[in-house]
Amino acid sequence: MTVKLTRRNFVELAAGSTAALGLSLFKYPEFHKLFAQALKEVPVIWFQGSGCNGCSVSVLNTVPITIQNLLLSEVVTGQHISLRFHNTVMAAQGDLAMKALTDTEAAGPFALVIEGGIPTKDNGFYCEVGETNGQGIPMADTIARLGPKAIATIAVGTCASSGGISSTPPNIGGVLGVREFYKEKGITTPLINTPGCPPHPDWFVGTLAQVLMNGPASVEVDDDLRPTAFYGKLIHDQCPRRGSFTAKQFAKNFGEPDCLYELGCKGPITHADCNIRLWNNKTNWCIEAGAPCIGCAELKFPGHLGAIHEPIDLSQPIDKVAMGLVGAAAVVVIGGAVAAASNSGDKKSEH
Repeated sequence: MTVKLTRRNFVELAAGSTAALGLSLFKYPEFHKLFAQALKEVPVIWFQGSGCNGCSVSVLNTVPITIQNLLLSEVVTGQHISLRFHNTVMAAQGDLAMKALTDTEAAGPFALVIEGGIPTKDNGFYCEVGETNGQGIPMADTIARLGPKAIATIAVGTCASSGGISSTPPNIGGVLGVREFYKEKGITTPLINTPGCPPHPDWFVGTLAQVLMNGPASVEVDDDLRPTAFYGKLIHDQCPRRGSFTAKQFAKNFGEPDCLYELGCKGPITHADCNIRLWNNKTNWCIEAGAPCIGCAELKFPGHLGAIHEPIDLSQPIDKVAMGLVGAAAVVVIGGAVAAASNSGDKKSEH
């Protein structure tokens, strides 16, 4: 039996029940066609800056429909995804690669994906992609040019969302996250953050699909511009060791079955759905594997969350801790399924 998936069904699944129930975004036969059609209509420029390639490695391992399926499987019929530029995975090099970028920019419209932080010190000298008249082109200049022209920007990974590891003190390159960079440049393009070090493939692909199929305003976000469909719950409230936390039974060494709080777990302040999403082809997740959550989906990761294996201060209520460490008025959602972003009228993506 073939399951038909309308655009409205897809939006509801991507923003609501898929996240709440941990279902794959790609289980429906109609997904490939609808997503490819949306991406054919609005191509994607993926620009990578100061980072480690880890976000690309994670996102390009999307399953069960692989990135090869999405990019290449229907080239003959014209249904393949139009990812026009990606610094590290595209076959083109040199001038040919830069021409693909400028041609897509000129033709418009396009969606902009930014991976990695944006170095700003010394006129952006510390990250250059391409050259003109023998001089390197700073990433900061390219993003300042592309940002205002995009229908939306998705910051993929924590470095792009807030600077991440790339901006950890002493931050000698003056690396900024996209939100802060856009604020400095006065760029008002809708921006959505999909942090994580690296982010789960579903967090990014689901967000991109919804943006292209229903517009950036359809993506409900929190104060850190993260989609609430994926980042709406605390790890702490979904943790299989929560009972041990309540009973104050804390592991003293790795490998012990009790709560990992005293070994540095940042679950009480971290918003993500890792426990239902699972990693490595839906195999496992950090806490289930015996490792504490390190808080990589929070915008203060890693430099402002404290040492990875030292416990956070929980002497005040968890929501207060979250607001103090993550930023004023951080949204804390405790329990319950994530509502679909259809007619809620709640906060939408930043414009």
